[in-house]
Amino acid sequence: MSAGNNGSRQLGGQYSISRELQQKFRVEASKAELEDVLMSKMNSKKVSRREDEYHRLRFDRKLDSEVQKEGKRHLEVREMDTGDQQLNKRARWDMEAYQMPEQSRQADEELRDKLLTADNAGISGLRFLKPSDHRYFAEVLQVQPLEELSSEQQKERLVVSLLLKIKNGTASVRKQAMRSLQDKCNDFGPKMIFDRLLPILLDSELEDQERNLMIKVVGRVLYALGDNIGPYTQRILLVVSPLLIDEDPIARETGREVIGTLAHSAGLANILTAMRPDLDDEDEYVRNITSRAMAVVAKALSVASLIPFLDALCHSSKSWRARHTGMKIIQQTAILLRRGVLPHLQGLIECIKDGLTDEYTPIRNLSANTVATLAQVSFPYGIESFNVVLEPLWKGIRTQRGKVLACFLRALGFLIPLMDTEYAAYYTQEAMRIVKREFNSPDDEMKKAVLTVLQQCCKTEGITPKYLRQEVVPEFFKCFWVRRTALDRQLNKLVTHTTAVMSEKVGTSCIIENLLKPLRDEAEPFRTMAVHAASKVVTLLGTVDLDERLETRLIDALLIAFQEQTNNDSGIFKGFAAVATSFDKRMKPYLSPIISIILSHLRHKSPLVRQHAADLCGLLAPVIKNCDELDTLNKLSIILYESLGEVYPEVLGSILSAMSSVISCSDLSKLQPPVNQIVPTLTPILRNKDRKVQFSIVELIGRIANFAAEYVAPKEWMRICFELLELLKSPNKATRKIANETFGFIAQAIGPQDVLVALLNNLKVQERQLRVCSAIAIGIVAKSCGPYITLPALMNEYKTPETNVQNGVLKAMAFMFEYIGDMAQDYIYLIAPLIEDALTDRDLVHRQTAANVIKHIALNCAGAGCEDAFIHFLNLLIPNIFETSPHVISRILEGLEALSHPVGPGIIMNYVWAGMFHPAKNVRTAFWKLHNNIYVQHQDSLVPYYPSLGKAYIDIPEMDLVL
Repeated sequence: MSAGNNGSRQLGGQYSISRELQQKFRVEASKAELEDVLMSKMNSKKVSRREDEYHRLRFDRKLDSEVQKEGKRHLEVREMDTGDQQLNKRARWDMEAYQMPEQSRQADEELRDKLLTADNAGISGLRFLKPSDHRYFAEVLQVQPLEELSSEQQKERLVVSLLLKIKNGTASVRKQAMRSLQDKCNDFGPKMIFDRLLPILLDSELEDQERNLMIKVVGRVLYALGDNIGPYTQRILLVVSPLLIDEDPIARETGREVIGTLAHSAGLANILTAMRPDLDDEDEYVRNITSRAMAVVAKALSVASLIPFLDALCHSSKSWRARHTGMKIIQQTAILLRRGVLPHLQGLIECIKDGLTDEYTPIRNLSANTVATLAQVSFPYGIESFNVVLEPLWKGIRTQRGKVLACFLRALGFLIPLMDTEYAAYYTQEAMRIVKREFNSPDDEMKKAVLTVLQQCCKTEGITPKYLRQEVVPEFFKCFWVRRTALDRQLNKLVTHTTAVMSEKVGTSCIIENLLKPLRDEAEPFRTMAVHAASKVVTLLGTVDLDERLETRLIDALLIAFQEQTNNDSGIFKGFAAVATSFDKRMKPYLSPIISIILSHLRHKSPLVRQHAADLCGLLAPVIKNCDELDTLNKLSIILYESLGEVYPEVLGSILSAMSSVISCSDLSKLQPPVNQIVPTLTPILRNKDRKVQFSIVELIGRIANFAAEYVAPKEWMRICFELLELLKSPNKATRKIANETFGFIAQAIGPQDVLVALLNNLKVQERQLRVCSAIAIGIVAKSCGPYITLPALMNEYKTPETNVQNGVLKAMAFMFEYIGDMAQDYIYLIAPLIEDALTDRDLVHRQTAANVIKHIALNCAGAGCEDAFIHFLNLLIPNIFETSPHVISRILEGLEALSHPVGPGIIMNYVWAGMFHPAKNVRTAFWKLHNNIYVQHQDSLVPYYPSLGKAYIDIPEMDLVL
């Protein structure tokens, strides 16, 4: 055998070329393996390689000096052995039998990842461990006896262990670790905690959930440490501030909460000192984040305390970037506080007024935008404060061009609605000249500014409908209603809204006449945009002022738009339906061609076309009924019935919705096909798992059960009942809700006995969701058919010695008494023994649900003369006030608060006074919580019942007399 084959047997091909050439190929293959281009590319795409260099460098730069002073010990990250070895590469002609590979880098990495498990870490309750955890939790992951560690090292090890449990632990372990860290954070000190916590937050491999947990730790620790966090303010802001521009609104809100807490804890001086270097930073990203963080600080510590600082910042002569940041802070503060800036409006305007005439263009732009934001959030107040900026704005509008003019125009547009009528009319007329001039501007920012100003001007009395019709509307449609606008989503919405605002001045007919051409355009996005605008205008103003010719042209254009639709936008058929609903009986001449198009589309090969046709059919059914076209409804019903074999669930859901709408508008005695033929066909569709189909089919069956139950055999209704039981487990809340309502309709139609049997059997199953939905359905049956039928069955079922059944019965009673209202007063004494048994049961859920039953009875039967029964319930409920389970104690307190209404606050407070001043803290806490809730509900009623604690010599007996 050749030396290059490692003793393995070759099957052939070894004599096909010379040995030197074979060796050459092997060397080249080995070099290729050493380079391994594919593996290097894959590694470069890993998340771990895409570290945020910007944040890392800033963090290192700002901390280097502090680290050297504090003597911080850096973690030494152990290089992981990659185990790269030269593999024995074979050429394609060296055919051999299969052998196990000697070593593989990928296999080594996978093996190493598997070895790094939560069990190997020696910490219980961890869900997982990642390779990156070695960098931050090395002390915990290395086995070392505690006796060899100093007290400080033991504390540091405990901090790292708690952070690891919070980051990677299960829910219970995480809560316990969070509570432990919060309780001991003063013992650990801010240095030990933040030196470990902040580098974790800067890790680029950190997932969103882990980052959220670590940010939550920062917030909890800040509350506990108080003013001790002063030296770490800058580092905390560096980590938390980027959350303010996160895409996730929850992350942004979390960042605001943490920065607000930091502001309260560290104080304004520390915050300003920490943010000072970033106020005039060259990077606009840094200044943007700093301005948002300062706005949060202003909201937390009041704007008044920041106005002197903002005034100095906005008038800084050293750096234009500092002035820019100051105005950005004011803008962000206005966005956060909304009308909360009104008390400070004068001071804020004084800060930014000089920015309108600044030599730097970005400052002029931002100053005008800030004025616009302040005016927008102050509407309709505060014009007196803006007087100082009107003159520079007016001069700027006449002298500026481009983007600066757009910002100035926008600011003036938001100031006009704040003005008095005379001033608003003058400024509107002058501004409209510039607005009309800029209609042809190619700049998108200018277009948006022009549309914003046009909307504001149309709402004033200075612009007459005649002026708009003759001077503005033709140019507006010529410049803005073009195909390019339809492709820009923001500009599309803005133009559509502006068109609707203008229609309030010029009327429907003027706008619709100009929309006819876009409605017939070849470009589908442009047609869709026109339909949206027409729908808004018609919904807003109606179609009374349209003449017959314009009506015909509008319907014709809408039909073209509907027929040519190929996208999934629901706005076209909804707009068609809005116009048809507005026409009402005037639609009768146009129904024939519309129905013909709908019927042809229902047989179209495209599922999307069939779906839109069915949706439009359902929306037009009420209009067809108002036009007395009952034969047309029957024809539609037959076609829809024949389409129930549709295979696409989205299309089937639309067909079922249309059928439901048609049936609700038809005379069921003359409906074709008859109801007794439709219902058996619908029953198998109940097994369909699609959410839209489930909701539509249950809605349809519910309407039939409500309006035409007598046309269907009781056996068929029972079949439907058993199918509906499965829908009670639907993950969609709307489907579960309508299924429960349908149970009520069916029970009303065929009697509750058989339906109750099916629902009571459901209380014995293990699945909680099915038991809860069955309890709700029982409550609805009781409301539909009367509680006198349902209650005996429930009380009899309660005798079953099974916890789930008894809990289900109690929950059904809670829903029943919630639904039937004051009818419950006839059954209070009947169910008192059952409630007494539940309140004295050892099971927590029994007592929790019984308290919920008492709450609904007490709220619905206050003043019914059953105070003795309610006092009995109070005697049984008050001992449960010491429960610690959050769910149980909340229901207990709700029940006690509800009982204060029928028995009166005086009687219930007799139970509370002694507990409020008990020597045990836990007892006092429980009773004070109840007292505070009752105090909120009965403030004035409690006054006569307060105990007399004064001395005898200051008592005046005559004041106790009641006349």
